Amino acid sequence: MAEPIRVVHFADVHVGMENYGRLDPLTGTSSRVRDFLDRLDEVIDHAIDRQADLAIFAGDAFRSRDPEPTQQREFAARIKRLADAMPTLLLVGNHDMPGMAAKASSIDIFQALEVPGVIVGHRAEGRVVETGRGPVFLAWVPYPMRNRLLTREDLQGKSLSELEEALRRAVADVVAGLTEQAREQPMPRLLAGHLSLAEARLGSERTILLGRDLSLPTSTFSESAWDYVALGHIHRHQDLHPNEHPPVIYSGSLERIDFGEEDETKGFCWVELGRGQTRWDFVPVAARPFRTIRVDARSEADPTEAILRATGGDDLQGAVVRILVQVRSDQEPLLREREVEAALEAASTVNVVREVESDSRIRLGDIAAEALTPQQLVERYFETQGVAGERLARLLEKAGEILGEGA
Repeated sequence: MAEPIRVVHFADVHVGMENYGRLDPLTGTSSRVRDFLDRLDEVIDHAIDRQADLAIFAGDAFRSRDPEPTQQREFAARIKRLADAMPTLLLVGNHDMPGMAAKASSIDIFQALEVPGVIVGHRAEGRVVETGRGPVFLAWVPYPMRNRLLTREDLQGKSLSELEEALRRAVADVVAGLTEQAREQPMPRLLAGHLSLAEARLGSERTILLGRDLSLPTSTFSESAWDYVALGHIHRHQDLHPNEHPPVIYSGSLERIDFGEEDETKGFCWVELGRGQTRWDFVPVAARPFRTIRVDARSEADPTEAILRATGGDDLQGAVVRILVQVRSDQEPLLREREVEAALEAASTVNVVREVESDSRIRLGDIAAEALTPQQLVERYFETQGVAGERLARLLEKAGEILGEGA
């Protein structure tokens, strides 16, 4: 029996995300940019240390289509290190893709420079790739771009829903063609894609989505001709074809984008690829922790002290911390955010979000609101709104019917 081919599968690096970061004075970049690069280093170290044969990056290298030169340099240096050790597929995701088909993607430079070991997946294709443990039939589908997959005739006079259905059929036809190619190959077969499958559980990718998304059924990709389907685009790691052949896997993003991913474990996939008998594992990475702390300080004399008590026993080392504090409006001047930040200096960043409750004790004239009956409250309310005379009488009569009281 042939030794399995070792594959590292990762996606959604999003270099350039700066949410909740601090400026690093030494590099001039956000600390969060460094987080994403550090996670990429973890993947590459693992792949090289364990002598992987093939690397699959399933799309979205950068936060935007026009990354800063420093970010491009840092990403390129890491991919060069990976490609020096093994063939590396860079699949074009929606964040890498230009708005016009004629323009270059953010990773096309690897193809233009013919970087050894790098395959840029900017169009759907399939080919045999030689690795250190034997050949693999590798196919890929980049993020679907309408003006690359549909003809002008397809676009004429069609509604948005009709165009989406035409695009869905076009992608399904592309996958079907690649599947037929795969059936003809005796070696292990891997399909990579950057797209949304209908059965996937979505995450924070929705908040940074560029344009309208296209959703495809998992059955399009679960043909037995494949031995592993490596997906990117959805940030939540998940297996969409559990205990079945082939595995259809979103590796998930390497870092947390926002608090919507607070409870998600981040990482990549280690795959031992064999014809009809693939094994895979999810490998967690040291993604920066996000922590939400909720504090109800409405009954406290000092809301700042309430926050400090609530956070005193927590391990917040290096975390991005969000404190949701409920306070009354009269307590707001007592909320000393700098004191909270100083006390939580071990955290990466601290953001205090105030949920202010307005004073519900309304005085109508010289009488406290809670001293009045519901009917009296309604009457006083209408009076404050300038309602009088016959109209006031009719409204109070209706209110009495609703409240079950005499007018």
